[in-house]
Amino acid sequence: MTVCAIETAAEDDGAVSRPGFTIAANGAYAARLAGDGEALFPERWTLDGPEPYAVPLPAAQPEDPHAQVLPMVDGRVLIARRTGGRYVFSLLYPTGPRTGELPLGAIESASLRLLPPSPDGACAYALAPGEHSTGVWRVAGGGGGGPEHVAEVEGHCGGGAWLDRTGRMLALDRRQDEGGPVKAVAVDLERGGEVTPLLQITEGSEDRVLLADPDSGLLLIRSDAPSPGHHRLGWGVLGSMMPVRFPECLRLPDAAVTPFAVQPGQTLTPETCAVAVRIDAATGSWVGLWRPAGRRLHQLPAPRGWLAGAGLWSREGVLRLPYATGAVPCGLARLDVARVEAARAGTERSEGSGRAGEPGGARGGTAPEASVPRPAAPSAAPERAGGEPSGPVVTPGVCKPVPLQQAPLTGRTGPG
Repeated sequence: MTVCAIETAAEDDGAVSRPGFTIAANGAYAARLAGDGEALFPERWTLDGPEPYAVPLPAAQPEDPHAQVLPMVDGRVLIARRTGGRYVFSLLYPTGPRTGELPLGAIESASLRLLPPSPDGACAYALAPGEHSTGVWRVAGGGGGGPEHVAEVEGHCGGGAWLDRTGRMLALDRRQDEGGPVKAVAVDLERGGEVTPLLQITEGSEDRVLLADPDSGLLLIRSDAPSPGHHRLGWGVLGSMMPVRFPECLRLPDAAVTPFAVQPGQTLTPETCAVAVRIDAATGSWVGLWRPAGRRLHQLPAPRGWLAGAGLWSREGVLRLPYATGAVPCGLARLDVARVEAARAGTERSEGSGRAGEPGGARGGTAPEASVPRPAAPSAAPERAGGEPSGPVVTPGVCKPVPLQQAPLTGRTGPG
């Protein structure tokens, strides 16, 4: 199991872009658009076996670069294809040498974005922006014969983080139609899209939720509250009045730090959760490991060919990073956070008190030079479709987030 972000590097306004590799809610499968140039095709990865392997799912013609894919927990892959002024959805699956395709219907929209996989694994959702509001659609797994409109949220919404294990509560980053700063809100999909304020550090700050872990309640946020005009990475606790904290170790000069996965299973102990972050600088991208209680960022090189911004944790604290190279088209490198922390602690003891100002690795935009752990061995035999493996604390407190264990929820503003 894992909580894995689709979000990757932060843009200038604090928003985040999206990678091309998405991991299913149960961590068993992943999907991406593979290929080169215009010869693109969906590719499904199987991650829960002794070795990872990939299955190509090509259609009769190459996919458009704007196509979006999302793995389901049953191994099928949802694809959203942009056709004119609408998006057409299908489920893809291997059928011997060919690809099976189950049409699901279409949504009339000029733009649309698939949300991260729903924690229940049974459904898939998408955001469709309108002129004055944003539609939330269930595009797979519903009881109807096609995409279902489940909520309409006033304003322009982005982001998307699931706040519970049932796929009911969704955090979105909303800018009201009349303008103003972006604020995170919680949307109840079982109550027609009722909206609850989720995060407001100061009245004028831009406050976004990047990741949420339902097990521990840990929230990873990005806000310009501590330094107006400059977005910083911070953390808080869901359902708590504890103030949001912005650790100095997550503030690197000339580099962007973006979380992409949180260690699951740390029930009610958010301070102990291991968090994986992507570090982007002029010299490249690499991996950081951090815990709220540890107060330091361990910087490590990424495996060659890392699908940057993608990874999944085990409950035991092992981070698996997918990578693809010419020699290894489907691989997983493993990082054991406990061993990394122990090794760094031993190094510091041997050096005395250590170097002040350089906790956990390289500074700023300089990539670390440590060796990469040995990756998982790739499969040697190619797989046909359906076959076998193929080769500082901010003084203003955070507004109390939605108490998910309580029903009905309080502080509602009504639909939209």
